[in-house]
Amino acid sequence: QVQLVESGGGLVQAGGSLRLACAASGRTFSTYTMGWFRQAPGKEREFVAAISRSGRSTGYADSVKGRFTISRDDNKNTVYLQMGSLEPEDTAVYYCAADSSLFIARAQRGVMDYWGKGTLVTVSS
Repeated sequence: QVQLVESGGGLVQAGGSLRLACAASGRTFSTYTMGWFRQAPGKEREFVAAISRSGRSTGYADSVKGRFTISRDDNKNTVYLQMGSLEPEDTAVYYCAADSSLFIARAQRGVMDYWGKGTLVTVSS
């Protein structure tokens, strides 16, 4: 069982930056592929980014590629999402998730074992 707690959300102007963090409980964090997802008002939840257990493989949604960066610090049991050049369309609740799969493919399909409760990011124009 893994518990995930997101932080770092808030209100930011368009063009600004934010860094989200997701702290995981337990001593097996390094065995999980981690992902970030988001759900905008009135829309379905969508994949944003994922990082493999080793950290060597990452994947991004086309809409955030080049603007967002996912990283992990296994010593701190934490995964990060650095968001830059934010746009009003990035406004959403952002969720962290963990998956026991070795690869990021399941994350890219939105199939994860554990989910956090989310943190709200609002980008004003």
